[in-house]
Parts: sequence; C-alpha cells; structure tokens
Amino acid sequence: MKIICIGRNYVSHIDELQNERPKEPVVFLKPDSSVLLKQHPFVIPEFSNDVHHEVEILVKINKVGKYIDQKFAHKYYDEIGLGIDFTARDVQNELKLKGLPWEKAKAFDGSAVIGDFINKNQFESLENINFELTNNSKVVQTGNTGMMIWKIDELISHVSQYFTLKKGDILFTGTPEGVSAVKPNDILEGFIQNNKLFRIQIK
Repeated sequence: MKIICIGRNYVSHIDELQNERPKEPVVFLKPDSSVLLKQHPFVIPEFSNDVHHEVEILVKINKVGKYIDQKFAHKYYDEIGLGIDFTARDVQNELKLKGLPWEKAKAFDGSAVIGDFINKNQFESLENINFELTNNSKVVQTGNTGMMIWKIDELISHVSQYFTLKKGDILFTGTPEGVSAVKPNDILEGFIQNNKLFRIQIK
C-alpha cells in the first residue's frame, strides 16, 4: 500500500503558511509504517516540539492504473474517507530552509491517520463535500472539496503519470486552513457531513 499525499491544494492553507501557490500538485509519499494503528493514540515524537494536525479527504484506489485520463479517473475509486497528515512543522521548516525533502517531517511512524470510508455514491457531488476536525470538541478545521485547487479526478490523473496506482493505495488530497499544534490529552475527531470517521487521542 502506498500513501500518496498532496500538498498546497487549498488556497487558504497556502496563505496560512505563507507558501507560494504551485503550478501543479505538490506530491509526496508516506510509507506504510506511517499509518497509525486503529485504536492507538498518536504519540508526539521526541524529535519535534511542534506537530500540527492537517485533516484531509482521502480516496481509496480500487484497481491498478497508470497514465489515467482524467475522464476515466472516477472508475478507480469507490470510497471517500477522512484522515490526518500529522506534520512536524519545526522539522519541516528546517528542511525547507535547506532545500531538503520533507520525509522526516511528514512520513514518520504514526503520522498518517486513516479513518473510516463512505461509499462515494452517498454524496450528491464529490465537489461539494463538507468536512471538519474538532479538538476537544471545538471545531479547528473546516473544509469543502469545492475549495480544492485540483479536484479528486485531476489528482488521480496527475499522480498516475508518475506512480502506478494499485488497489488499496490511499490518496491524501490536501488540507484546508486551521492547522495547529497538538498537545498531550487532546482528542481529535474527524467528520464528513456529520459522520464521525475517526477519534484520536494525543499522548
């Protein structure tokens, strides 16, 4: 299983971190060891003092595909989910200053929360899905897939030019604004249109 992540796909988040708007999707990978095991807490790693939550819509790939035309991309997934791309922001900022890859900040053990999935046919439009993240019952991030710079089918087509997509691969589609540091004893819960898809305790 590959975890393929998209960065800078919401203008509000680009502005939030004062990043440059990219001309094409920013793509990076997480290894399977980054998946936080079900029912396990997220433990803040000792190498970071500033781990941020980034809630994201997820897409689960259902068959093998390469060089997928955008008009056929919808055939390569049936389910939409929600997750978190935990990011060691202090580590990432240091790596960016040196022009180095982000893996230490983005792909460490437990950095990928994969919640439950919903059949895509339950949504009237995949370009109008509301989602949110709460921290200790307070809403901290809200988003709508209509706010994406590149929509789901565009992302699948783009990514498949570089990586063969396989059944079970997970696509993280980017985060909206509102990212912030997590602290011990925080409880993060993720929702798609009032459906709770995960609950994570921070330690």
